[in-house]
Amino acid sequence: MSAATRFFRIKSRLRPTAWLLCLVLAGCIAPARWNHTSQKSHVVRSGESLFVIAHRYKLDHRALARWNSLGDGTLIFPGQVIRLQPPAGGSRASAAARPAPKRTIPPPPSDPPPGWGWPTSGRVSGEFDGRPGSGTGLVITGKSGQPVRAAADGRVVYSGGGLIGYGQLLILKHNDTYLSAYGYNESLLVKEGERIRRGQRIATMGEGPGKNAQLHFEIRRNGKPVNPRRYLPKQ
Repeated sequence: MSAATRFFRIKSRLRPTAWLLCLVLAGCIAPARWNHTSQKSHVVRSGESLFVIAHRYKLDHRALARWNSLGDGTLIFPGQVIRLQPPAGGSRASAAARPAPKRTIPPPPSDPPPGWGWPTSGRVSGEFDGRPGSGTGLVITGKSGQPVRAAADGRVVYSGGGLIGYGQLLILKHNDTYLSAYGYNESLLVKEGERIRRGQRIATMGEGPGKNAQLHFEIRRNGKPVNPRRYLPKQ
């Protein structure tokens, strides 16, 4: 009996599923291939840090901060879209090992600062020193429930309590270069997407560490915290 005759006699006794498996194993039908495509962005979830996101995608957190103009990357918020690939003209090859050469990355935006005003009244009890925590901005002490106002015209890009260490937080985007952040609020009076005018009441002051009524206020240039006193009018 020929090999072909034996093969087709076996085929006639097999169920359709088993017959298909035989064809795959025999190389008659190529197995299906999954089409894997690289993910280009990540939407920040509550409680995530830039380091956690970078670890998940096997990237360097410093590269992610550069690609997204996040400065030190400490102020990211739920719902924010993080680019997982370099901008056009950048290089991904060194993301997991060392920073890419600066010449391959487009320069950050350099919009002029808006006209700034003080976000609330009170005594400055904590000065900017650049260190993580309260040192990334000014701590202004006041009374619980007193008005917190927008320091400049802008749009609300975050309103909520999802960032650890800031309490009820508002973040306003003023242009492609400048953000301002308002932490430790008792209540938030505006929603994400709203256009805000300088001096508009956006929150009420709440309690910060030590149960003291205070506002944590930051100004960020290209994601990096800067000393608000450089921009605010003298009191």
